[in-house]
Amino acid sequence: MSLRLPQSLAIVSRYIRKSPVRCSTFPRRLLDGTTKGLSTGLPKLDKEEIDVTFVKANGERVNAKAKVGDTLLDTVVNNSIDLEGFGACEGTLTCSTCHLIFKQKDFDDLPEKPSDEELDMLDLAYDLTDTSRLGCQITLTKSMNGLEVQVPATINDARS
Repeated sequence: MSLRLPQSLAIVSRYIRKSPVRCSTFPRRLLDGTTKGLSTGLPKLDKEEIDVTFVKANGERVNAKAKVGDTLLDTVVNNSIDLEGFGACEGTLTCSTCHLIFKQKDFDDLPEKPSDEELDMLDLAYDLTDTSRLGCQITLTKSMNGLEVQVPATINDARS
């Protein structure tokens, strides 16, 4: 049985196998000439952390540390928070399982408004409110320290 890699991974895999040098000298440009997503070879600095609280439907409060620049979905995954079915599509905007409800003030302060794709997925979510958003689409900033979000009682996986 042979494993077939996506083209971009296959290119990286071939380069690493043939290269006599360590990965830190990986080419700085992709085939299209861009550098997006490539390592600079410099050590990564730890991102600043903020506090986020998830309030489950039963009233249980789950406090978590979140890194600025991560999404609320990343926060759930990185903290191994048990929210059944949450983020089933892994942030590809093809389900509504990471549906969260914000307080009006926090909702109004969100830096980005929902895209049409997010609104389409939200239309399929249970317990939808005027302050509902998908956690995979909310990128955390320093100003969100202390954010508290409500987790709906039920989820709807729009992929089914």
